[in-house]
Amino acid sequence: MATEWERLWPTKVHRARICLWRDLSMQQLEVIGKAQTGEELKRVLAELFSLTWAEIDQRSAILLELYYYTVLFCREQGFSDAQTSCLFSIIKETHEFCIETPLGNIEQCYNYFTELLLCHTVRRPPFSTDIFSLDQVPLITNYVLNTYFRHFKLYKYVFTSQVRLDISLSYCGLSESKIQLKRNVSVEPGFDDSSSPREKEQATAVAEEAAEEDESPMAPLKNYIKAQLALEVSQLLSIVEEKLLASEHNFSSKLALLEEPSSTKKSHGGSKGKRK
Repeated sequence: MATEWERLWPTKVHRARICLWRDLSMQQLEVIGKAQTGEELKRVLAELFSLTWAEIDQRSAILLELYYYTVLFCREQGFSDAQTSCLFSIIKETHEFCIETPLGNIEQCYNYFTELLLCHTVRRPPFSTDIFSLDQVPLITNYVLNTYFRHFKLYKYVFTSQVRLDISLSYCGLSESKIQLKRNVSVEPGFDDSSSPREKEQATAVAEEAAEEDESPMAPLKNYIKAQLALEVSQLLSIVEEKLLASEHNFSSKLALLEEPSSTKKSHGGSKGKRK
């Protein structure tokens, strides 16, 4: 069942399909193959995908690094042009699936990646083809896990919008009519002729505070908190009193034990004096 966040950022339904020559054609791979140094390879990739490899645009620079190391991995493993094109598109598709939503979807991304890899490993036309061998599957999986998915949250942070959660709380218990009625009622303290000015000021302050509490919609919450605090304080006081009574009882019992030997000695001394 979709959560509230998933309703705000709905994700597309992706199905793994064959992506041979989708992002890198044979002519483009020929141009990439002519690049001998790392700087030349980055320049070619930046031109093919309209990326800026200057430090000004960080997203383009990160994408360029992702594509660059993907091509290097294909060269190290001795992949063919078709295998290089497929792996490049698989990683690109996985990245685009990742940045569709700012929510955490690492499990969905990994499942989609495995589906894409399986789609290019098992021969089942027209749904899948055997571009990669069974020995190459664990190599590709380990590479993607140790590079892209290890830094999954960093890619998510850079390429997705920042989510800010604003919380507003509304307390139930008082209707609008009751609140309006309490606001219209004015509280005036009563004074006697014999009341002093200081007593009048204190009574006025108490009356104003009570009026503010009655007018506030937070009054039920405040009363509930006060009641809970009073209950907790009373429980703590009862516990302290029990401990004091227990310690007093213990102290009195120890005093009684100390007084018993002295009383027995006095009784023995008095009996000896009578015999003499």
